[in-house]
Amino acid sequence: MITLQFHPDWPYQAGTVIDSMVADGTYRSQFSTGTSNGGLTAHPGGDRWHWESRLFAGRYDDAPATSRPVYGAWNRRADPYGGAVRFGSSYVRLRPELLDRATFCFPDSVYEPSDFGDQRALSALCALADASELGDLDDAVEAHIHGPVRFTTDVEAVVLDPSFADTPTATAANQLGCPVEYHPGFQVHANAIDPTYRGPHIVTLAKSLGPTDHPSPNRPSSPNHRHPHPTPKTPLALPSPLRPHPTRGQIECATSPQIAHTSLVNKGF
Repeated sequence: MITLQFHPDWPYQAGTVIDSMVADGTYRSQFSTGTSNGGLTAHPGGDRWHWESRLFAGRYDDAPATSRPVYGAWNRRADPYGGAVRFGSSYVRLRPELLDRATFCFPDSVYEPSDFGDQRALSALCALADASELGDLDDAVEAHIHGPVRFTTDVEAVVLDPSFADTPTATAANQLGCPVEYHPGFQVHANAIDPTYRGPHIVTLAKSLGPTDHPSPNRPSSPNHRHPHPTPKTPLALPSPLRPHPTRGQIECATSPQIAHTSLVNKGF
């Protein structure tokens, strides 16, 4: 399944990300929103623009921002937390039929991968990801969905962290026009965080969030906020430091940007 990770309560314009989703009725790309959980380079001449030009054979070079693909991950392990947890505490789970207008790559497009294609390449891309030993935060098979993603027709469910239950975030999610679900929940033991992984300041930040060492995604200033949901995934397993990505160019089927581009054109996208 394809999942799109996001932080529903992050501020956006006069409200939050989830408020914007309700207002738009669609899941939009960084080119359209100007926001991201990664680098902010989605503008003409920026890194993201160049990566997409290469991956998609220039098909979006002169296209309006609203027509750009949105990014997610192929959830190859059926992880209840989504396919790319580093990019959001919550996620959108897409309907299976959107596979017909999706492309995939490994590793992340920031590395300008050569292994790229449509759904025919998934088994090989997943094998590369499984062999990469990149860790839970970095081994996602990246997905690109071409064409609009509408909550009422293209989304199977929006899956929130349980810390958002009975909050304005959940109230907004229930207005999206698709089912709302909850995953088991994220927690982290501050004392269990390896200070050499992201730096000792991360440990200091985790400990500063309140009297408990189990902060959750919702309202870090009030980490004691709790809801009756399944036992959370605790502690959050942090991967080892980023290792070199696997050898590129190992896939024989549907890896050419032009092949994938032609496939999408033939399907009407």
